[in-house]
Amino acid sequence: MRTFLLVLLLCLECAAQGLKVYAIDVEGGKATLYISPSGESMLLDAGYAGNGGRDADRIVAAMRGAGVRQIDYLVITHYHADHMGGVAQLAARVPIRNFVDHGPTFEAKDTGGLFETYTGVRAKGRHIVVKAGDRIPIQGLQVDVVSASGIPLPNALPGAGRPNPLCAGFAPIKPDEGENAHSIGIIVTLGRFRLSDLGDLYWNQEGDLACPTNRIGRVDVYMTTHHAKKTSGAPALVQAMRPRAAIMNNSDDNGASEEHWETIHQSPDHPDIWQLHYASKNRKRDNAPRAFIANLKSQGCEGFGILLKANPDGSFVIRNQRTSKEKRYLPSR
Repeated sequence: MRTFLLVLLLCLECAAQGLKVYAIDVEGGKATLYISPSGESMLLDAGYAGNGGRDADRIVAAMRGAGVRQIDYLVITHYHADHMGGVAQLAARVPIRNFVDHGPTFEAKDTGGLFETYTGVRAKGRHIVVKAGDRIPIQGLQVDVVSASGIPLPNALPGAGRPNPLCAGFAPIKPDEGENAHSIGIIVTLGRFRLSDLGDLYWNQEGDLACPTNRIGRVDVYMTTHHAKKTSGAPALVQAMRPRAAIMNNSDDNGASEEHWETIHQSPDHPDIWQLHYASKNRKRDNAPRAFIANLKSQGCEGFGILLKANPDGSFVIRNQRTSKEKRYLPSR
């Protein structure tokens, strides 16, 4: 009986921890660390190679802050240098158990041999190839793959699938034949809390998820797709998801396009936008208030991140590491 109560208390303590998300500044690339209530870790992408191991070091620092010593699932959304470049340097610092990707590359030209380097590191762990409709088996979370290899989710997620009136204004753009269009995209669910993280998924593939019916449904937090560039962030999807907050993995001069920024800003619930960097090319009105921006300098960036903690009741907190600005969001009705 005493053992049972101890296990129960440990489980309740674990559940109370919620989901932790670390949007790590890799200066225009992507590296987002998810810590499940179970304590398992999932890293979406690993930033750039080079720079003296800067991105790998920042990931390791986030891991230490989260209290984890290994990456249980490394999800490489697609094979571009700003997403998979840092894998080898990271693997030299911490254990990586499972490598998740979409399989073969869709780009014949591999600049700098990064894909070969990645597959060499991947061979030392367990390799998992996912397709839309699969789930990544991290304990304590539901992680649904909604797009992979250019193919969208075959059926709507539970609670989604309603006709989308925003599709009347959707028009495809020039197709992308490379890796962006084939990105892995996921929806992370913890109880009533939901988050979208679609890697660098391209505008046209976003349309496949949104039209004629919204296969994803609503989310609480939108991790901006493709660094918030204008070739992603189709209003038919972003505004149909109706996020309450957005976290933008941009840099000073990469991403955070005014078009994408305005799409988020004009979404029905007028979400807050939290930026990893001040976008120097944008008008002031197309930047978040400074308290919501993690890094203001274009030179000598200190690499501050944005932290999110979500609870099963749908409430969450977002914190700017630079300013300690924190905002609490109540459960949605």
